[in-house]
This record gives sequence, C-alpha cells and structure tokens, in this order.
Amino acid sequence: MYFVATFVDYLLTILTYAIIGRALLSWFNLGPSNPIIRFLHEITEPILGPMRRVIPMIGMLDISPLVAILLLNFIQGQIVPALRML
Repeated sequence: MYFVATFVDYLLTILTYAIIGRALLSWFNLGPSNPIIRFLHEITEPILGPMRRVIPMIGMLDISPLVAILLLNFIQGQIVPALRML
C-alpha cells in the first residue's frame, strides 16, 4: 500500500505544478497550438473545467486554479497519510 500512497502523492504534486504552470503561462500570449500549452491544458482541464462552472470569476480574475491547488493540497494532506497507514 506504500507504493499506492507514494504514487498518489506524486500524482497530486504533478497536478499542482501543472496548474501553477498553466496559470503562469496564461500571462503570456502563447497560441493554443503550442505543445506545452496543449499538454498543460489536457492535464489540468478535467480539474479546472468543472470548477469554473461552480466558482464565479472575480472581475477578470479566474480563481479556479487557486481553489484547485488548495483542494489538491487538502486531499494530499488527508488521503496520502491515510493510505500510508494501511
């Protein structure tokens, strides 16, 4: 079970960094055909898409990446230690 806990821990960490990368790259005018943008979009959209439907924008600021990171960190802090105890 330790292997599963480590895998989930790494997966959540990678998702967190992908969301941060996508948010930072959104400040630059890179086209949607850029391979890095497409890769980050494909990885993070299953998480950010549903959150955007629930969380309203604040002016022109999309806070769904921040909420997603907080949620992933909460899950990582609760689920991974529980898996390691099994």
